[in-house]
Amino acid sequence: MDFSFVKDYQMFFVNGAKITVFLAAFTVIFGVALGIVLALMRLSSKKILNVIAGAYIEFLRGTPLLVQLYIVYYGLPVIGIDLPDFLAGVIALSMNSGAYVAEIIRAGIQAVDKGQTEASRSLGFTYGMTMRYIIIPQAFRNILPALGNEFIVVIKESAIVSIIGIHDLMYNADTIRGNIYRPFEPLLIVALIYFAMTFTLSKLLGVVERRLRTGD
Repeated sequence: MDFSFVKDYQMFFVNGAKITVFLAAFTVIFGVALGIVLALMRLSSKKILNVIAGAYIEFLRGTPLLVQLYIVYYGLPVIGIDLPDFLAGVIALSMNSGAYVAEIIRAGIQAVDKGQTEASRSLGFTYGMTMRYIIIPQAFRNILPALGNEFIVVIKESAIVSIIGIHDLMYNADTIRGNIYRPFEPLLIVALIYFAMTFTLSKLLGVVERRLRTGD
């Protein structure tokens, strides 16, 4: 194997990695926000909200991410919504991630002792205040490992956006493969970069978890 090409194409890997990290970060931010809304809808006493959230979650979890990406990228322009490639990728990934995060958050909320909800309501807290100040903060402490795993999954799954022209790590690797006529070596480099990103994130999450346990 010959890796002499790395010197000439190192910025392709660096820039691709940056796009991948930005894409994953935006996806997690919007995915968590969407997940919170969906989780609260699932836990709502209003049946219509419960049904809407349940249908959304089941549909997004029951269809391939590739199909969802195509629907956003090719479907929205049909109705007059023409989005930049990066934004379309973020939206598709966030919609998919939000469905999974919603179930994680719902489980975390339900794991909090119901007595705390009753105590907060007896102190005059509204439902919204109870969720905001009492339940959700505790739920996030419980589900942090699961959310961290979702972030790692997003980093890996973000490679799929290369098919719509986003110059992420995988897209740039394919470009290099075409330029140097070597199908294997660039993929090996990319695999190592993905591993470095996910391994580093996993270790950072481990540090945060230990600090939270120390705080408890």
